[in-house]
Amino acid sequence: MGLLIKNGTILTALDEIQGDIYCDGDTIAAVGGDLSDRKKTGDDVIDASGQVVFPGGIDPHTHFELPFMGTVSADDFADGTAAALAGGTTMIIDFAIPAVGGSLLDALSDWHAKAKKCVADFSFHMALTDPSDKVLGEIPLLVKEHGISSFKAFMAYKGAIGVDDEALIHFMQTVSKAGGLLWLHAENGDAILERQTRFIAEGKTGPEWHEPSRPAILEGEAVRRALTLAELYDAPIGFVHMSSRDAYQAYAEARVRGQEAYAETCPQYLVLDDSVYQKPNFESATYVMSPPIRPAGHSDWLWKGLINGLIHTIGTDHCPFRLEGQKTMGKDNFTQIPNGGPGVEHRIELMWHYGVGEGKIDRQRFVALTSTNAAKLYGMYPRKGAIRPGSDADIAILDPTASRTITAKTHHSKCDRSLYEGFELKGAVTHVVAGGRLQLVDGDLKAEQGAGRYIPRSARS
Repeated sequence: MGLLIKNGTILTALDEIQGDIYCDGDTIAAVGGDLSDRKKTGDDVIDASGQVVFPGGIDPHTHFELPFMGTVSADDFADGTAAALAGGTTMIIDFAIPAVGGSLLDALSDWHAKAKKCVADFSFHMALTDPSDKVLGEIPLLVKEHGISSFKAFMAYKGAIGVDDEALIHFMQTVSKAGGLLWLHAENGDAILERQTRFIAEGKTGPEWHEPSRPAILEGEAVRRALTLAELYDAPIGFVHMSSRDAYQAYAEARVRGQEAYAETCPQYLVLDDSVYQKPNFESATYVMSPPIRPAGHSDWLWKGLINGLIHTIGTDHCPFRLEGQKTMGKDNFTQIPNGGPGVEHRIELMWHYGVGEGKIDRQRFVALTSTNAAKLYGMYPRKGAIRPGSDADIAILDPTASRTITAKTHHSKCDRSLYEGFELKGAVTHVVAGGRLQLVDGDLKAEQGAGRYIPRSARS
């Protein structure tokens, strides 16, 4: 079966054209002017007149079915990838996280078992929590034999999955030598633990103390320290969910010096500020995530990084916990509130409204940030992140004149709260094609459980 998309404004990370796209099975077969002669009996046809057509989004940062802080994130791989499709994201990269002391290969097997339910394509980063000889020896195997070319270490969460500088050095050296890229959750775990312990002892137990317990200066310090080590050991490095001026400035200085480093940020750090922690009746716990939402003004620096190209990708860190029954585990102690929130469904529309719609970024940068850059950084381009013959038929269509109001009442996540409740956006995704399958039609989601494919990724050249 084929699919013809007609009369759309086709956007890529480099240009845009007015024309058609013809998909043959799961692959884009042709892009150009009038392709009506390609249509066969039984093919689907979408008239995209007045709409923009672009590569399906790639969310490089999700956590589905994640065991964390005494509970499990609210969306499994079926729910999570369905929410992604509903918002124009046709591929996610989740994180396989081994037990401390556990095998990376065993963790990968566990996450593959969970991901059999995916309705959209997927891949994995591998978290590194233990610099044992066994773990270090498995890293090259993951790159060469399993298509896992990206890894993550946590400088936060001391006493749990966080690692010290000695472990970071081992990870940097081993990952770089294997042809992978190491990404970091950069916050000073020692200082955070001291502040959390002191705040609780002082009776500062509410969720409003989450951000002060891990201020932006501790993210900036961790970024600067990691960059110093990466420079010393000549290792490329990346930073996930960058949230603050302090982190961005430290990172930008290194990039200007010529250091090979990369950065991701998330919509919540671009469009929210720490006033969310003043919501009454424990609603502010919805926004307890790490790094936290920062005070007003920090987002200006992140937008600057998106505009000048120093921040490369937009993830969501989608790790939802329900307010009732999960976040309330920390009702009397903010350090026990499971860290994370939803977002995979609204990433593309938020970036269109606040980025393109408000004139901060052009339409080509929008495509780069939501799809193409991730495909290139993570070894999938041009199979993913492109609209060209031979690329996967992963395509999103957005009506720039349509409006969308975000609410937990209608989103596809199983989370009972939205970070963006009541936000009114201009620009709405109307159709989504994933692997050649028409999965969203005028807001009607037709996800097929188990249809998502594992996408192995190439090593760094």
